[in-house]
Amino acid sequence: MKLCSFTHDGTASYGLVTDAGIVDLGKRFPEKTLRDLIAADKLAQAGALAHEPADYAFDAVTHAPVIPNPDKIICVGLNYHDHIKETGREVTPNPVLFGRYAGSQIGHNTPLIKPLESDHFDYEGEMAVIIGTECRRVSEQDALSVIAGYACYNDGSVRDWQRHTHQYLPGKTFAGTGGFGPWMVTTDDIPDPAKLTLTTRLNGQVVQNTTTDLMVASVQRLIAYCSTILPLLPGDVIVSGTPGGVGAKRVPPLWMKDGDVCEVEISDIGILRNPVQAEV
Repeated sequence: MKLCSFTHDGTASYGLVTDAGIVDLGKRFPEKTLRDLIAADKLAQAGALAHEPADYAFDAVTHAPVIPNPDKIICVGLNYHDHIKETGREVTPNPVLFGRYAGSQIGHNTPLIKPLESDHFDYEGEMAVIIGTECRRVSEQDALSVIAGYACYNDGSVRDWQRHTHQYLPGKTFAGTGGFGPWMVTTDDIPDPAKLTLTTRLNGQVVQNTTTDLMVASVQRLIAYCSTILPLLPGDVIVSGTPGGVGAKRVPPLWMKDGDVCEVEISDIGILRNPVQAEV
């Protein structure tokens, strides 16, 4: 099952994505957002509407981030061996974590914004994990049971601002830099998140390609670790890390610029596509 968030004629809603288009769930459920629907444990009820007539064609809406209003977005750094190698870092015993603000995110087909302050705007294709059940101190053995679904993510990074201090946050949460979409695929369609292929393309050129079994910390390990720190809530997002091939480590560096198109594709999920637009 595929679920997305969007606006249509200025009204924010969320829906079930079918071959025919989008079934507007906001018209059919009292919950105001997809996060609320997940929290109400109504994904199965939503899936039962798969044969309803579509309200809109998929491209007839403005796509929002899959979860526009998560309580928290936890991003993971240095979680693929080839990315660790290209950065000259070492594998750490525990996951490298940093935060991203919800207001920095954009949806499918919406422009990634290259900020005025920098020309060092980099792509990072990643898999996002959306939490489905409130949980605390989850074991790795039970971790998959608390997941609602998975999506594509582009953790757009302003590299020079990222390096202003030892903290990543300044370069990781500029407005309009986090692509999240095109939809969430529920776990009944993806029983094992370690059996997927992730590919990032810039203007059609493959710049990143990996399989998700090559993560240093698995999805289960990330959930167990993060849920030890604080409770994970329905709709929370864990962005699980990027593989090697980032633009900053190429010779010469490959930065995203105005007019580019960046795509993040994950097998069994879909393709997140975002044009790049320079801020004016």
